[in-house]
Amino acid sequence: MQLKEYIDYLVQWLQQEVKKANQKGVIVGISGGIDSAVVAAIAKKAFPNDYLTVWMPCNSSDLDEKCKLELIEKFDLKNVSVDLSKTFNVLSDSLNDSGIKQSKIALANSKARLRMTTLYSMAQTHNYLVLGTDNADEWHIGYFTKFGDGGVDLLPIVHLLKREVREAAKILGVPQSIINRAPTASLWEDQTDESEIGFSYDLIDDYISGKSVDKAVKDRVDYLHKISEHKRIGAPIPKNIR
Repeated sequence: MQLKEYIDYLVQWLQQEVKKANQKGVIVGISGGIDSAVVAAIAKKAFPNDYLTVWMPCNSSDLDEKCKLELIEKFDLKNVSVDLSKTFNVLSDSLNDSGIKQSKIALANSKARLRMTTLYSMAQTHNYLVLGTDNADEWHIGYFTKFGDGGVDLLPIVHLLKREVREAAKILGVPQSIINRAPTASLWEDQTDESEIGFSYDLIDDYISGKSVDKAVKDRVDYLHKISEHKRIGAPIPKNIR
């Protein structure tokens, strides 16, 4: 299936899934990144009158803000803003006041979980489903926060490689500044996905699409996939006592 045709399929798929859930529309958090931009554009195509995008800054960068504004303007998106910076700072202080100093990554993941809570409050208010923005690479290696950006109802772009997300963005008309931006979860200042993962999305694309890659890349991707399995499945349960 060609990518343009697949985007049309995703629009219909979202409509069907929302109808099955007896809901009215969809909601998606936007970050200024390419994945959420693509999902937001598809969401509006699927539900022109029943969608909402939510900008949830949490000590976010000026570049996040700039790209978010360009996205909203380009697609004339319905958007609300909920600044979570103060909420996060209070939570962070309370956690550290417990006497257990929180790790950098644990606090960063708390930002994603605050955003999840915000989206679900908005979604329940509107009778909407929450759309995730994880692509195939992120899903495969577990590069998402459990019960954070991984806590969603539907994952429309989960089968798209990162290079396919970039191509989908071009087809949909996402601003070039967002397409060209270095992928980042904005977990902390100057953080990028690829510096944290250890290699490029292009290499992950190649490996999970069956192309030949260096053994070091294969081993690392396999390792990340294995240890993140718990993120992709529901909580395991023991055998029944009866």
